[in-house]
Amino acid sequence: MSAKADSVRSILYALGANLAIAATKTAAAIATGSSSMLAEAIHSFADSGNQALLLWGMKQAKRPPSPAYPLGWGKAVFFWSFIVALVLFSLGGLFSVYEGLHKIRHPEPLTNAWVAVGILIFGIVAESLSLRACLREVNKVRAGRGLWHWFRESRQSELVVILGEDLAALLGLALALAAVLLTIATGNPLWDGLGSVAIGIVLIVVAAAIAHEIKALLIGQSADPATVSRMRDFLQRQEGVEKLFGLLTLQLGSSVMVAVKARMKGQSADELVAAINRCEAAMRAEFPEIQWLFFEPDVAD
Repeated sequence: MSAKADSVRSILYALGANLAIAATKTAAAIATGSSSMLAEAIHSFADSGNQALLLWGMKQAKRPPSPAYPLGWGKAVFFWSFIVALVLFSLGGLFSVYEGLHKIRHPEPLTNAWVAVGILIFGIVAESLSLRACLREVNKVRAGRGLWHWFRESRQSELVVILGEDLAALLGLALALAAVLLTIATGNPLWDGLGSVAIGIVLIVVAAAIAHEIKALLIGQSADPATVSRMRDFLQRQEGVEKLFGLLTLQLGSSVMVAVKARMKGQSADELVAAINRCEAAMRAEFPEIQWLFFEPDVAD
């Protein structure tokens, strides 16, 4: 059995960091009149709301199955993760681009610019701690894969969202700091507007990447390839399985539905049922994420 990442811990770290950063950015934006700082403040407030949506989605996903929802509510976390991507795109990315373009057309000098620099440095430190906490959880499950490889294959949508948000926030803070420093050095507020546009583009790209991955989960993806491969190897090693014909999986939030078609050993009906029951019990013990398990014995594919 593989280790399981604690998504809730990552979300709470990110929520705490973003609330603290949002408050300081807002104060700095008011004090300095910085467009980049205002874009970053809006981004941090949006991220805080996003983390609340993820927690709500994870709570909904735990609702039990019912006649109307026979496979349960596990996919609710995928829906809310997709909503988060839309919020990041619109409220974060598009607003930042709009604010930057407005500042380019109507430039205004910064005031108390070094206050903004100090707050941005604080934000970078806080966001780095949040990203470190997220990566600690990601490292539990990526099994030697690169971050991009894990991002493409992961089925923990909430962890995908938090990692994307943290990376975008850290890059956005660095861009805002560079924009403010260039504005101070040159005395040209154009750099501040360009910084806001650059932050918006980063958020739009990250939001699009997150939405692309979550869309696949909403449509109906299998369990991640590494887990499917382990399940297939495990079944083929079972004493009661003579030949494995097919293995289908469907990711349902944090749980998985599995359908197996195999030729089983045993001549009588009682022996066949007993072999299937032993195999199912072994599968559930090895893969606790399995919520639904359907076993079809057959003699040919």
